[in-house]
Amino acid sequence: MGEQPIYTTRAHVFQIDPSTKKNWVPASKQAVTVSYFYDSTRNSYRIISVDGTKVIINSTITANMMFTKTSQKFGQWADSRANTVFGLGFTSEQQLSKFAEKFQEVKEAAKMAREKSQDKVDIRSTRIDLNNDTFDFKQDSGPASPGSKQASSFNGTDDEKIFKVGPEMLLMKTEHESAAEQSSSRKWEAELQSLREKNSILVEDLHQSSTKMDVWKKQVSACKEESDALRQKIAQLEYQYQEAGQEQQRNAELSVRVQQLEAELRDKEQEVENLRKQAEIIPQLMAECDNITSKLQVTESRKVELESRMDVLHVDVEDSRQKQSGVKAELKKLTEVLDAKIEELHDFRHGLSRLGADN
Repeated sequence: MGEQPIYTTRAHVFQIDPSTKKNWVPASKQAVTVSYFYDSTRNSYRIISVDGTKVIINSTITANMMFTKTSQKFGQWADSRANTVFGLGFTSEQQLSKFAEKFQEVKEAAKMAREKSQDKVDIRSTRIDLNNDTFDFKQDSGPASPGSKQASSFNGTDDEKIFKVGPEMLLMKTEHESAAEQSSSRKWEAELQSLREKNSILVEDLHQSSTKMDVWKKQVSACKEESDALRQKIAQLEYQYQEAGQEQQRNAELSVRVQQLEAELRDKEQEVENLRKQAEIIPQLMAECDNITSKLQVTESRKVELESRMDVLHVDVEDSRQKQSGVKAELKKLTEVLDAKIEELHDFRHGLSRLGADN
């Protein structure tokens, strides 16, 4: 086939409201496949999207189109041929950026393809014009060229040479020029006839080419219709294939979820079994709990008794502290008195020592 997909993505498709030219109208109920196609026979690019059996986008990209990002996940472009504006909503900003980059690449490729086609048309028309000009030049200049040659032979220094030579030389030169003119005339007539024959052949070839071109156009139109039908089928098959892939993925996810639930169920059954075993020893635990409760009550009563004793001990300790404070004060006074006495004894001893030394 001449048209092949070069990039495919999924997006929600919208079209501008033809009445208001402001609001967006969803063209698909869910995300659908949006593909770039390249037609090698026409050297053109298109954006195609199919929702089931309905073609919702069939936009030929030209060099004047512009893809605009209006938000982080939404972009749009205007198609003057379809007289509408298409909008695409993507699930991520990366998908929008990738689609915009591909749009720019395809736009540049379409621009280059248009320039190449214009160059080919200009070269072809130039060749046809050159062929026509060559033919007209030879046809017009054929009979006149001998005369022009004859006129040039009697200009400039040739007149001086003819005037200086004798009548015999002039007669010989005139006969020679007449023979040359006749030979040149026959040559131009033969070439003119050959060009006329070639022209008639080219005209016939042109008519045959026109006929073949009409046949080719019909064949191309039929091929285009067949290609469009095949593209729609391919898009439908791709959509069905993607749906099948998504269904398989969902089935795989469900299988994993079932396995997880089975594992959780086994854990719950084990937990229930453990609870049953624990329920069997509940009476023993209750008896132990009652015993511990009675012990706790005895302990609490003992605690109250000990707290009362502790209060009494606190009072005794406080009295002891006060008594110790009084004893410490008395000891301090006694220590001061003792220090004074010791100082006096020291002075007395010193006096005795001095007295003994004097004696």
